[in-house]
Amino acid sequence: MRASDRAYRRLLDEIQSGALAPGAVLGEVEQAARLGVSRTPLREALGRLAADGLVVQQSPRVTVVSEIDADDIRELFEVRRALEETAARLAAQRGDAAAFAALADGFERLRLDDVESTPTHDDLFSRFDAELDASASNDYLTSALRTIRTHLVRVRRLARESPGRLSAAVAEHRAIARAIADGDAERAAHATHLHLYNALESILDSIEGTRPVSVASGMSARPPRSQPTNSREGAA
Repeated sequence: MRASDRAYRRLLDEIQSGALAPGAVLGEVEQAARLGVSRTPLREALGRLAADGLVVQQSPRVTVVSEIDADDIRELFEVRRALEETAARLAAQRGDAAAFAALADGFERLRLDDVESTPTHDDLFSRFDAELDASASNDYLTSALRTIRTHLVRVRRLARESPGRLSAAVAEHRAIARAIADGDAERAAHATHLHLYNALESILDSIEGTRPVSVASGMSARPPRSQPTNSREGAA
């Protein structure tokens, strides 16, 4: 692995995990010594992180981890909504119905109170994302989703864990997977819309303790009038 790749992966992991908090100063000399690389590969790594939006340059030799606040999170979810609702529609049209039916069954069987449960919810979420990307069959879309997910890891670290939210997220993913398996594109998009609304609400409640979303933000809990609302699964 190239030195720049190694430095990038190490810094990315530390930013996403919170080891490098928002506002942390990444001095060029100090970071090069800490990571065991020369300054040229470090600059390449920092340039990639800047392109990801995870760091900003304050001076020629000083970079800081970018701040993230409620407005940033809302904007992130606006883009996430557009991408994931589109991906869900495409998956319902192009995807492997049996694969999504199996995912829906997996979410149905998942016991969150059993630490030995296999597969875990993380396994299922990862499998769901991978199947969604493959089914959308659109390299531009999946590339954009990868960028969004890079930021989502960081956002989730900032929010307090909520067992109740995890249980709801499992049910919401089951609803999306079932709609895709049924080939119902609009139901899949609506179930995705509700999942993202609830996820955003939970994250913002956690970090700022306020009701996070208004209709004007574009993340209304109500589905567009043209979408069907009679699905049992869609309201999960």
